[in-house]
Amino acid sequence: MTWSLLARDDRTGELGVAVATRFFAVGALCPRVEGGVAALATQALVNPMLGLRGMERLRAGAAPQEVLAALLAEDAGRESRQFHILDARGRIAQHTGRDCVGWCGALAAPGLSLAGNMLAGPAVLEATRAAFLVAPDLPMAERLLHAMEAGQAAGGDARGRQAAALMVASRDPYPDLDLRVDDHADPLAELRRLLGVARERFVHFRRFLPGADHPGVFDRAVINAAIAEATR
Repeated sequence: MTWSLLARDDRTGELGVAVATRFFAVGALCPRVEGGVAALATQALVNPMLGLRGMERLRAGAAPQEVLAALLAEDAGRESRQFHILDARGRIAQHTGRDCVGWCGALAAPGLSLAGNMLAGPAVLEATRAAFLVAPDLPMAERLLHAMEAGQAAGGDARGRQAAALMVASRDPYPDLDLRVDDHADPLAELRRLLGVARERFVHFRRFLPGADHPGVFDRAVINAAIAEATR
């Protein structure tokens, strides 16, 4: 199942991940992102423990290729897995097991990693990569979604559509934005609608929440004034 896109913005340091598939609730199992650490995705015959253990090792300072090799060595199902990592320094590691269902494969570019299986063909990843690279001035969330829409137009998951997810992180251990569509006839279109709703208030409110190295803002008057200014 699935194709996914991991990205890093050189200017802001933001990390993002987007995924789409004909599989229920993909956002709960496949993508992970942590500000200042990495974005990753585990898919095909998905092993969620790769994401959990991988982020733990990356957080401790291990390099993506080291993490990927160590985790796959421990995984008896490695040949049925697809797993890729993009860390905060732009380093990439990718794995597509021999038993992944075709079409399957991976692509990379500076600050960009793509992987997919059960796809209509290689054009899905090629179109996703091209759309991302030609839109450098878009905000990360919009750029990810724009790229995934191009991949869907190129055929997407050969089985059809069902779920999608999008996550963006900057400096905090939890995402700045975490949107999921679990079951929908056109999940990327629904993801775009949710992104629009998030921009109405949530993305502005999110800026004031606490993080690992800051207490956040808890003066409601300051928060409400800033949101009013941003949305007027």
